[in-house]
Amino acid sequence: QSAWVLPDVIVYPTGGGTGLVGMWKAFDEMQELGWISEKRPRMISVQAAGCAPIVRAFDRGEKFAEEVSDAATIASGLRVPKAIGDFLILNAIRESDGAAITVNDEELIAGARELARKEGIFAAPEGGACVPALRKLIERGRVKPTERVVLFNTGSGIKYLDAFDSEVKARTPREQRKSALGPALRP
Repeated sequence: QSAWVLPDVIVYPTGGGTGLVGMWKAFDEMQELGWISEKRPRMISVQAAGCAPIVRAFDRGEKFAEEVSDAATIASGLRVPKAIGDFLILNAIRESDGAAITVNDEELIAGARELARKEGIFAAPEGGACVPALRKLIERGRVKPTERVVLFNTGSGIKYLDAFDSEVKARTPREQRKSALGPALRP
């Protein structure tokens, strides 16, 4: 789809961080095979505000992330108080001139709803987190609107129906039956 040209920016919802670390390693291997040039995307780690050990370590310039003792977020894939490969995640972000950013639960749910409405993708809250994160990065000048950006969705919203449940509880049972997926796919 991109003729072996990597995007300028990759926005990745980071819990344990294995996806981000795996991509970073794969880029080196792809270059060794001659498939891509040495240019790498800027790696952006997105975490929930209630569990952001990577963001905190990145902001403090630390090599390792401290464990979060009171981790709280609706996005279970982002509720990882201590990533085993924290130093690998932080290295990839720094080597790529990337960033680490948080979004709150309301923002990540709104992002998932936006993906459903505008793109027809019923994303997990983790993937939804990338939408408001990108918006913040553009506002802060870390990403230009003209750059090629890839947002990762790491799961299906169908596994998180309870997270999209706030409007459903306010409706009558008859209204709830009208849409098996609740408000997640409604404008």
